[in-house]
Amino acid sequence: MEKKIVIVGLGLIGGSLALALKGFEDYRIVGVARRQATVDYALSHGVGDEATLDVTAALRQADVTILCINPEDTVDFLAAHREDFKPGSLVTDVCGIKTAIMEGARVLPPSVDFIGCHPMAGTEFSGIEHAFGEMFRHSHMILTPREESHPAHIALMERMAEYLGCRDVVKTTPARHDAIIAYTSQMMHIIAVSVCDDESLFTCKGYEGSSFRGCTRVAALDVPLWTQLFSLNAPALTACLDTLMENLKAYREVIASGDEKALEEKLTWSSQRKREMDLPGPDLLA
Repeated sequence: MEKKIVIVGLGLIGGSLALALKGFEDYRIVGVARRQATVDYALSHGVGDEATLDVTAALRQADVTILCINPEDTVDFLAAHREDFKPGSLVTDVCGIKTAIMEGARVLPPSVDFIGCHPMAGTEFSGIEHAFGEMFRHSHMILTPREESHPAHIALMERMAEYLGCRDVVKTTPARHDAIIAYTSQMMHIIAVSVCDDESLFTCKGYEGSSFRGCTRVAALDVPLWTQLFSLNAPALTACLDTLMENLKAYREVIASGDEKALEEKLTWSSQRKREMDLPGPDLLA
């Protein structure tokens, strides 16, 4: 009997998963959207094998459900549809925050397995029209299984990651995930939007180089999504920002001092740390 992977939310990430997972083992890929226009786009562009507005019917047939909606919507969805998931099925998500999601998954009945997931991929765009099947190639796939998660379901997630072209699969705890993501992802977005707050932003147009464009690329973010991500991870993110401000202050002081030797030593220390970070070695999330 044909099995089904149901992807709830056909935006950038959900649409890309629906494209990338086509042909995976013997699963049929079913996309669920809120708007008929999104369903029509998916059907006409081959985003998945099927697309529907009927979320309840889809969930009842799903062997795997992937929730590709905003964090707060994910928590609400789990509560609202807790009785609709197929017994024995796997439910997962793609949210960039894990503690709140794993807490929300506690409402599921024991017959439904839940494994937190965060594919470390994305762009500054949103919407199904920007979806592409190669999005997850060479990215990290982070999993936060529960103690009671079935080994067969963890193995299934690992095979899906391999099929997507992910670089690796990293298993960790929700708290550790959130602490590290606050530093490696969320703080980077705060830096980008902060740079764009400078009053001289528009006067530099035509002068910006690749370093400026690279730094500010993610500033054109999905505002509702990142508002939730920052808010739900506020303690970890504010701690990272406190450290960043101290580090910036240290650089400002050594530059203002005019001591070129001290500045060179500080730059050498920082750049060497980056080079060490790029060397092969154990993953910090492990």
